[in-house]
Amino acid sequence: MKIIGIGKNYVSDKAEINTIKTGDQLIFLKAESTLVTNNEDIIFPSITNELAYEVELVTKIGKKGKDITLENAASYISEIAVGIDYTAKDVLAASRENKGPWALAKGFDGASPISGFKLASNFSDLNNINFHLLINGTKKQIGNTNFMIYTFSEIIAFVSKYMTLEVGDLIFTGTPALGAGLNLKGDHIQAFIEDELMLDFKII
Repeated sequence: MKIIGIGKNYVSDKAEINTIKTGDQLIFLKAESTLVTNNEDIIFPSITNELAYEVELVTKIGKKGKDITLENAASYISEIAVGIDYTAKDVLAASRENKGPWALAKGFDGASPISGFKLASNFSDLNNINFHLLINGTKKQIGNTNFMIYTFSEIIAFVSKYMTLEVGDLIFTGTPALGAGLNLKGDHIQAFIEDELMLDFKII
């Protein structure tokens, strides 16, 4: 099972999308061992002093596909969850200084907590899904998929040119343009899809 992420995929002003959209999507991979499920608490990782959160919708692939067309891409999504794409920002900065990869900064244990899943068929419009993040009861990020630079379908079609997508693969589809920040020990994280609490854990 692969965990695929896309970076810099949301705008705060939809008028920016056509200017930014070049077709060159920023794709990265995360280790399967980054996953945390069942609302389990996360131990603050010892490898970082800067644990950065980004709330994202996560799509699950429901059937195997390669070179998937844009027109058929949505049919490969079986379920949708909400998750946090964690980054060790200090580790990432050190890697970037040497023009290194993102693997360690995004691939540490606990870096991908996700909620339970909702069937994709429950959503009438995949391009109009609301989600948001609370930290310690304060709303920090608000997103709607209408503000994505690359849609779910465009991500799937692009990635499948390079690698076969298999049943159960997960795609973190990007975070809202505003509100990402750092978590501290003791923080209480709650993430919602359409005002339904889906993800609920603490940093310990």
